[in-house]
Amino acid sequence: MATQQLWRAQLRSYPANGHTAFIPQIRKVVLEFCQHYPSSSNARTFISNHLERVALEHPHVEFVVRQRNGHEPIARGFYANGRDKVVPLNKLQVTGIERKVQLLMDSSGAKIKPLKGARTVESTTESARGIWSGLHVDTPFTI
Repeated sequence: MATQQLWRAQLRSYPANGHTAFIPQIRKVVLEFCQHYPSSSNARTFISNHLERVALEHPHVEFVVRQRNGHEPIARGFYANGRDKVVPLNKLQVTGIERKVQLLMDSSGAKIKPLKGARTVESTTESARGIWSGLHVDTPFTI
């Protein structure tokens, strides 16, 4: 009866998202522009001159170019969590449009939560010592 040797590499666990692997949250970017509006001229320039390079740098993202006559140019990002974000591109130069597309690529797609006015620390468990009250001591607390 032959025994099979157990190699050390067989005892390792496989990497999960967040440990050694990173899974981008963006699935698709849709660029919508008008063929006739002057505010879409920089969007048309970006699409014709720079979009191919951006698409080659990010092969995991599907890029769609859609013509919407009579509307201002926008970039719409679709994310793995089912949400989408829309960024207007009017009044932006070509480099500004590239920065907005990169902003969509770097975003997680999660809803933006306001920090002001909200509790900054929330806990699902109580404190280890409980809640302090002046009524629960041997001698009542007096001022």
